Amino acid sequence: MTQPLALVHDEDAQWAHSAPGHPERPERVAAILAKVRGDPDLERVPVLDWQEVDPSGALLVHSEAHVARVEAVARDGGGWLDTDTYCTPGSFHVALASVSCAIRAVDAVLGAECRSVFVVARPPGHHATRDQAMGFCLFNNVAIAVAQARRAGVSRVCVIDIDVHHGNGTQDIFYDDPSVLYCSLHEYPWYPGTGAAAETGGPDALGCTVNVPVTAGTSGDEWLALFDERVAPAVEAFAPELLLVSAGFDAHAADPLAELNLTERTYAAVTDRVRDLSERHAGGRSVWLLEGGYDLDALAGSAAACMRGLAA
Repeated sequence: MTQPLALVHDEDAQWAHSAPGHPERPERVAAILAKVRGDPDLERVPVLDWQEVDPSGALLVHSEAHVARVEAVARDGGGWLDTDTYCTPGSFHVALASVSCAIRAVDAVLGAECRSVFVVARPPGHHATRDQAMGFCLFNNVAIAVAQARRAGVSRVCVIDIDVHHGNGTQDIFYDDPSVLYCSLHEYPWYPGTGAAAETGGPDALGCTVNVPVTAGTSGDEWLALFDERVAPAVEAFAPELLLVSAGFDAHAADPLAELNLTERTYAAVTDRVRDLSERHAGGRSVWLLEGGYDLDALAGSAAACMRGLAA
């Protein structure tokens, strides 16, 4: 029988340094892994092995110039790529490891090793465009996962982005691609300023981008109602062969970088919804890739709530 859930994680990601005081820090991965290892429902979930890839993994979606720039900044001792995004001497290695984890996760679900994989790796990715690092993101892990799935023959992929910030990079990469449905619920107006409801896709992919702007103070129940009203019908109509989730947990009420009021119960409930959609259309196959979430307790508890739903 196919394993319900497997994990992929990058051990290096919990030791790599970040800029002093930066919210996107190694302790994020360490907190999630500690929560998993102390949870009787999750501690026996298998962890998949993976092989670090060379830059060709990032080149599935990013330009050679972008990959070379990140490598050069890391090699030269690190520095700021923009006002939010810091690159340390180890960041290029860790970011490529995150890419490798994303690729391994897609291969695992397509190869029937498991129905779902939760990828615990950093840095996050959904703000990175083809040519630019931004918003704490160096390489766009979920976009690379889409590219890997398509390379394996999957013709319709859905990305559901539950991070509190709009995944402008993912939207930009697939905006005119009718084989990818991108759905995002995000606080608006908020960083990065994109994701208006009127942004619905390019001329060859109208309706393949579904943005659900959410106002500050929105509760978990209100957020779930918007998911049911806007996201679920779009996914049903698209009938994807694989679901990918940009699993950000910074919409949690305790998160310091946003103003929504989701809880662990909200994340458990949306996991049930995504799992049901995947079972109806994608053979139960889903890949969850860590994005934001900067209160360590809220991050770890919310990620574990998703994992428990997938493992059931």
